[in-house]
Amino acid sequence: MLSVNGLSKQYHSGSSTQTVFDNLDLELEPGEVVALLGASGSGKTTLLNLLSGIDTPNSGQVLIDGRDIHALQEPDKTLFRRHYLGFVFQFFNLIPTLTVGENVALPLELTGQEATVIRQRVAELLERVGLSGMQDRYPETLSGGEQQRVAIARALAHHPRVLLADEPTGNLDEETGAVIVQLLTELARDQGTTMLIVTHSRTVADAADRVFQIRHGVLSAGE
Repeated sequence: MLSVNGLSKQYHSGSSTQTVFDNLDLELEPGEVVALLGASGSGKTTLLNLLSGIDTPNSGQVLIDGRDIHALQEPDKTLFRRHYLGFVFQFFNLIPTLTVGENVALPLELTGQEATVIRQRVAELLERVGLSGMQDRYPETLSGGEQQRVAIARALAHHPRVLLADEPTGNLDEETGAVIVQLLTELARDQGTTMLIVTHSRTVADAADRVFQIRHGVLSAGE
């Protein structure tokens, strides 16, 4: 489902070069939940940006469902992300001027779903994440844990093939974070969505099928 082949990334500043990755390989199976552990500055977020096509590698391929996202032109890359990828972020990234229901509906609207399908899917997901009846609330009226539940529902609304989660519990207390991880992994597995969770938390990593560690741009199987 997600295949990374020979991925390399360098940043240049004047005469100096910083190598983030060099010839990195990674394979994720359909429906698999994989955690990537690494300290701050280890390249975790850079890797997510490369996997999603937001950033461009110096060399290598990122294949999602058999398609190389970096071989696409920018408009096609954006459309590809809308259909194939879902994202969960540390700071929720909900749109404050949209209601809970409108936030969850957004990916469905962007992929051209019918209004009746959108309403049904939004109601279904809000029930699954424990927020039934809150579709008309605004993000600022919710707790951090509730906002992340909305973000999870939004990320999975359009049945993405791959879900990328960047420190999804990093802005939550430990107890709330444990609930969020359980919810996130359960929903992803129920949908058959392949998920990569980038984290520095061993507790989060323990919920995954496999764990990798990244140190100084080198990927290795987790202990």
